Amino acid sequence: MTTAMFHVKHWPSAGKRGSKRGQDGSRGGLDGASRGLKTAGLAFCAAMLAACSSPEDVADKTGVGKATATASAGGNAAATASAAAAAEQAAGAVAFEDNSSKDEAVREFAYSWPAQVSAVPELVGRLTGERDTLLADQKAEWNEAIREFAGQDCVSCVNRGFEKSWQVVADLPRYLSLSADFYVYTGGAHGNSAHDALVWDREAKAAFDPKAMFTSPAALQTALGDAWCKALKVERMKRMGDDYSDDGFFQCPPIADLTVLPGSSNKQTFNRIGLLAAPYVAGSYAEGTYEVTLPVTAAVLKAVKPEYKAAFAAAK
Repeated sequence: MTTAMFHVKHWPSAGKRGSKRGQDGSRGGLDGASRGLKTAGLAFCAAMLAACSSPEDVADKTGVGKATATASAGGNAAATASAAAAAEQAAGAVAFEDNSSKDEAVREFAYSWPAQVSAVPELVGRLTGERDTLLADQKAEWNEAIREFAGQDCVSCVNRGFEKSWQVVADLPRYLSLSADFYVYTGGAHGNSAHDALVWDREAKAAFDPKAMFTSPAALQTALGDAWCKALKVERMKRMGDDYSDDGFFQCPPIADLTVLPGSSNKQTFNRIGLLAAPYVAGSYAEGTYEVTLPVTAAVLKAVKPEYKAAFAAAK
């Protein structure tokens, strides 16, 4: 059985939004997202709609609420989780904004993360570095656009926007699984959007792409590909109705082209996998993001690298 992990929302262009949206994800890891707003806008020129969700939505669908550290007798992971829980209580969610305007030119920038991230200094440093790089790139590109289009009646040419919001997918004793939605507007009729994901290892104090937990893209495709394509077809038929056709331009994309989100319903192990296909990855602009959650099966466990086997369990 498959269920959606997030709710889809539509984000209008920067400069046309009446109010800032609340804290509510991306292809590749942080390094890929840090290439600069101008590059990001080109890289995601096919993505026109965005999927975003509140932490409450994610909790309802994945079984994860506020950070929960369940102690296991004598376990290093439990001790780490207990310390993390205490730190989290002392920390708080961060919602950073930096906005400017020059005549009709508007620049908006927002970057946020939950309290679970604030409790990890190393992770805060990583995300702060990405945020600062993206903001500097946006400011430079915005000022360049203002100079280039000076005296021209083209508001959309000089408006810029960026929003990225991280949220918890699963909080286990050792691992923190995060997803992010981000939106880039670099002029024109509309902006671009995509998703990001990472897993934080509390013991190793390291962040990595969730796909790194599996032996290879081919192994992950073997484990999830058929179920993903079947679920995607069902979702596309629901959205498109009589307009659906399985011989059109968009075929079922490989898992390698998706954002992979390890999730949990028991707060102890990863027992479900969320898959996100941004607009134009699996369907047209009008279809938006496709989101599917699949259970961890024996086939999935077979694809997990030995060092991460203990973190996964088959869904019951």
